[in-house]
Amino acid sequence: MHPPPPAAAAMDFSQNSLFGYMEDLQELTIIERPVRRSLKTPEEIERLTVDEDLSDIERAVYLLSAGQDIQGTSVIANLPFLMRQNPAETLRRVLPKVREVLHVAGVEMQLTAAVSFLTILQDESVSIHTYAHAFLQVILLHLEHRDAGVSNAWLETLLSVIEVLPKETLRHEILNPLVSKAQLSQTVQSRLVSCKILGKLTNKFDAHIIKREILPLVKSLCQDVEYEVRSCMCRQLENIAQGIGTELTKSVVLPELIELSRDESSSVRLAAFETLVNLLDVFDADDRSQTILPLVKSFCEKSFKADESILISLSFHLGKLCHGLYGIFTPDQHLRFLEFYKKLCTLGLQQENGHNENQIPPQILEQEKKYISVRKNCAYNFPAMIVFVDPKNFHMELYSTFFCLCHDPEVPVRYTIAICFYEVSKLLNSGVYLIHKELITLLQDESLEVLDALIDHLPEILELMSTGGESSVQENKLSSLPDLIPALTAAEQRAAASLKWRTHEKLLQKYACLPHIISSDQIYYRFLQRMFTIMMTNNVLPVQKAASRTLCVFLRYNRKQEQRHEVIQKLIEQLGQGKSYWNRLRFLDTCEFIIEIFSKSFFCKYFFLPAIELTHDPVANVRMKLCCLLPKVKSTLKIPADKHLLQQLEMCVRKLLCQEKDKDVLAIVKRTVLELDRMEMSMDAEQLEKEKQQNDGRPMSDKTFEKKRRDTKTPTTLPKNIPISVPGPSGTSTPSTSKEVKKSKLIRSQSFNNQAFHAKYGNLDKCPSKSSTAGYTPSVSGLGKTSVISLTDDSFRTRNASSTPTSFSPSPSLPSTSRTGSSVDPKSSGSKDTQPRKATLKSRKSNP
Repeated sequence: MHPPPPAAAAMDFSQNSLFGYMEDLQELTIIERPVRRSLKTPEEIERLTVDEDLSDIERAVYLLSAGQDIQGTSVIANLPFLMRQNPAETLRRVLPKVREVLHVAGVEMQLTAAVSFLTILQDESVSIHTYAHAFLQVILLHLEHRDAGVSNAWLETLLSVIEVLPKETLRHEILNPLVSKAQLSQTVQSRLVSCKILGKLTNKFDAHIIKREILPLVKSLCQDVEYEVRSCMCRQLENIAQGIGTELTKSVVLPELIELSRDESSSVRLAAFETLVNLLDVFDADDRSQTILPLVKSFCEKSFKADESILISLSFHLGKLCHGLYGIFTPDQHLRFLEFYKKLCTLGLQQENGHNENQIPPQILEQEKKYISVRKNCAYNFPAMIVFVDPKNFHMELYSTFFCLCHDPEVPVRYTIAICFYEVSKLLNSGVYLIHKELITLLQDESLEVLDALIDHLPEILELMSTGGESSVQENKLSSLPDLIPALTAAEQRAAASLKWRTHEKLLQKYACLPHIISSDQIYYRFLQRMFTIMMTNNVLPVQKAASRTLCVFLRYNRKQEQRHEVIQKLIEQLGQGKSYWNRLRFLDTCEFIIEIFSKSFFCKYFFLPAIELTHDPVANVRMKLCCLLPKVKSTLKIPADKHLLQQLEMCVRKLLCQEKDKDVLAIVKRTVLELDRMEMSMDAEQLEKEKQQNDGRPMSDKTFEKKRRDTKTPTTLPKNIPISVPGPSGTSTPSTSKEVKKSKLIRSQSFNNQAFHAKYGNLDKCPSKSSTAGYTPSVSGLGKTSVISLTDDSFRTRNASSTPTSFSPSPSLPSTSRTGSSVDPKSSGSKDTQPRKATLKSRKSNP
């Protein structure tokens, strides 16, 4: 509580103060005025109201005829739905109204109509013939709209329609009118549209029609008086070349490209250069060496004197040039082209100045941005340049350039080279050791964007680093990376300290490769404890789960029993028996990963009992998550070896059914019981055969045992004619399993009949007493029970303590598997920190 203000200052009724209050009230009034003005008057509401009894078609016709623009736009946006619902009536009644409205429609309605027409085509609501008859003329009519955005929208729709229209329709409705639309007498917009349509039409007609009717139009547009038209037509020559074949491309397209490459406009020359690069595979070696190579050489020499935009395009297409002209260069040309690339990689870095960025003229800033784009494109094409110089010559020819790109002052350049780092590593192969230092540099980069790009392929890079290089001994190769572990740990700490949790999550996931790269001792002392800390303290659930799974992988490849036992002990004590319910939830996540990564026997030996004891957890969310995990837990059991664990599982489920008070948890328990009952138990064929021989009183020879093991290797179901004997919890023999199977069928038929099961659930919602529920034996195992087990607390504890076999007893270094959760005050163990709050926990149930 703040102390009350002095009486003299509490209320000031002076004139100045009152005027201040009035000004504040006026400001509030001004703020509310737009809200009042936005409200509709009764007359406006009346005009916007439509009779609810009208059908969709009648409502659409009414709104297009008498409605406002926003209502008409809504009808046009809904046109695909009307076509799917009632195409005949929509075409007959609604589409004519749409045509009328579009003549005077604004930009928004035009754009909506273009999208709706395209959607109707993609939905295939009507046949192509019907679509062409109803919609094609509307599309063609609005192609030359005065608004460039609207014109482009209709053009995109038309280009999609061209893909599916038959040849005759294309020729009569589009190609024939195109002859007049492409003439110089037409507008520039009309000629630009004609260029793009010609590029799409070429693939739809035979060679003789293309040669007679389309190519003359193409030549005319390539020589248009407007540079925009020449540039647009030049960019369509690639599509045209693919449609007319190699011979016509060499005789018609190539001469046009050569002429356009000498055009007075830089945009036309740039379009010609990019088209030539994209068509390199079409031309033979003679054309590339005698015609295209001189053009490329001239273009490169003039690029530094021209606009920087040409340098950007040239640097972007360098990879394609290297691939397309490979083997054409003479040694001198090869060297000059490589020097040109190196010059582009450092473009703009030599111009150092001590001016403040705010004092640099805008034109200089714009130029520097273009130089950054050039260096970024050079980084993108670096793998292609390695192929160009041969990986064996990397150290002499390109290492210094690679070093500059990895240390570039601009983040986009380093980001791009980080993306390419894996490709570079693969190309260098045995020479990958040459870029060890650059890997460390990028791992330690101050920008998390660079780190995020690098770790996408970090496991593959580290694998190459550990298996490549000059030495054939892995230990010697790893010793050449002394800074790797500090760099990895520093990268993780930087990611953890940032707000980019997705980068942190990805990095932790990639650390799962470390057992293949470094020793288990290095992982144990440098990474494993960090995974624990993240699981215990991080507030982002995906990050915690990533750390949990990586820790399980570390544990999986650790062969030192002392270290293994210590990790298992920490998992059980600090997570499974932790005071925070959040930690106990993470323990269940860890159990799920252990089931996925480890063997079934490993989970049963160390984690089965600690997991199912969370059925006593005071927090509903923990019990709910455990119930969802129970089917996976049951899948780890094998009969008859794990029959005592199965009985423990059954008792826990029964106790939940009878004593659970939370309705959400109880609903999940009931669904889980049904799923558990449908599961088939895994049978240990070897153990079954041994016990069968023991019951029959006959020793089994090694050959017989091996043959049986091969024949019955892990069957999913138990043959009905094999009687087996399953040892009880105390190790004494029990009646044969054939009798248990019969009893199991009887219990399942009685307890899990659909109607009977739901009737029993109605009685379970209010369980009268522990003594009265002791005789209820629902089958949750799918195998059946041999006796009725009392469900009182004392009997449960006694059985839990006495039935654990010696193989499942905790080792001296491991904690006891019996939890003390039931005796702990819920107030001290029911929240993420200390206090349980039911209302907040329920909100986390969907994503604990």
